[in-house]
Amino acid sequence: MTNKTNSYTVKAFGVLVLLALLGGCAANPATGKRDYVLMSESEELALGRQHSKEVLKQYRVYDDPALQQYVQSVGDKVAKLSHRNNLFYRFTLLDSTQVNAFALPGGYIYITRGLLVYLNSEAELAAVLGHELGHVTARHSVRQHSMSTTTNLLGALIGAASGVQGVGQLTNMIGTGIVRGYGREHELEADGLGVEYLARAGYDPAAMEKVITTLKNQELFDKKVAREQGREPRAYHGVFSTHPANDTRLQQVLRKTSVKYRPTSSNQGQDVRFMQRLAGLTFGDSEKDGITKGNTFYHADINFKFSFPKGWLLSNQPSAIQIMAPKNEAFIQVSMQDLNKRLTPQQFMKTRMGIDKTIAEQAIRLPGYKAYSIVTKGKTPYGQKKVRVTVLVEGVRAFVILSSAKHDNQFARYDRDFLNSAKSFSKLSQQDRKKAKQLSLVNIKSNSRTRFSTLAKSSPIAHHSEDQIRLLNGAFPNGNIKTGDLVKIVR
Repeated sequence: MTNKTNSYTVKAFGVLVLLALLGGCAANPATGKRDYVLMSESEELALGRQHSKEVLKQYRVYDDPALQQYVQSVGDKVAKLSHRNNLFYRFTLLDSTQVNAFALPGGYIYITRGLLVYLNSEAELAAVLGHELGHVTARHSVRQHSMSTTTNLLGALIGAASGVQGVGQLTNMIGTGIVRGYGREHELEADGLGVEYLARAGYDPAAMEKVITTLKNQELFDKKVAREQGREPRAYHGVFSTHPANDTRLQQVLRKTSVKYRPTSSNQGQDVRFMQRLAGLTFGDSEKDGITKGNTFYHADINFKFSFPKGWLLSNQPSAIQIMAPKNEAFIQVSMQDLNKRLTPQQFMKTRMGIDKTIAEQAIRLPGYKAYSIVTKGKTPYGQKKVRVTVLVEGVRAFVILSSAKHDNQFARYDRDFLNSAKSFSKLSQQDRKKAKQLSLVNIKSNSRTRFSTLAKSSPIAHHSEDQIRLLNGAFPNGNIKTGDLVKIVR
């Protein structure tokens, strides 16, 4: 290709970009600025309806109609004073331990109980919902979708015009960079709009900074846990690297609203009514997903339990239970699969898992299960390593237990733990069913002797109990308890 042809291609690219940008500009409902969008409001609403169905396939709605109605009422109070108050907003509390809230196009807004449990006032709840409203009113998802669509289209056009292989892929990467580059701007814009909506609704705008501080504290706590587990920490409100009080741009956004607010009763002192509403809210795993007590996991609905090594951390994911050794030196994963035909554990390993070669094999005697265990080489999070595979067949389902060590020379050290966990599987007794109860929030009134350290000693929270009680009460890492205040604990 000649330089002249290259010049034509670059010019054509410039014209395509200009035409795309000019053709897709529309006024932003929240800011009044001209934004680049390729989607009408009707299409936006249809996209929201479509994705809301997908969300509810992945998450359960939290089973508490009164609390659901309360969340909706707080959201409505803020939404009716937003820039797009012509939309019907649906605020839904999800039964998830994730610390999260998110919005779909068209007014579908979700908050998890995993976040709600850490809020301490109605104003903070309104701040979370107001922030997500800001994403909807400013059409952030629509703008990101439009930018992504255009960069993909332009990449294909340039690739076809130039004949250069990989141009489309490169432009996709650039597009992703642009979209990610909007992350901080979109979050700041949503914070600013949320503060404005809070003030209009009569809530203290300072609640927005409290919520962001709560999320930042979750991040700091997770960094501490991640170091112990040998993994990467999670990021919350993922664009702020410093504490909110030290983030200059964030502070400018939070202080810029000119709207005056009239304090509501929920802004005066401790929000006792809000705390009382949260009493009984599930903390940690739900009984529907299984409960961890100490180093034993119980699942009443499926009727099984098993134990795992002390000091290891269990994470109950939708598709599997993952148990990690300290510093991520080894792992155990438990999953369940349906059977369509009668198979022995050995047949299951061969036909369903494709395992042909083994290093070691042994039968396991377990009441109520047909069980078999092997050692083979296979794919693990650590790469190609030795893996202990144990299959327990019970009726129309099979439990698959995969275990491995980060280093093959440490496999023998952990293999006894792997086998003992597999051999601990059993059906639940009546006593087990009493233990398989979920934890819930409880309010207690503090006195002059109430200390977080004392509360932690009697807490059923298995790991970092003092840190977690501090997080529940907005006192992480070193806040104090005021005499006479309600304090959230877990029972």
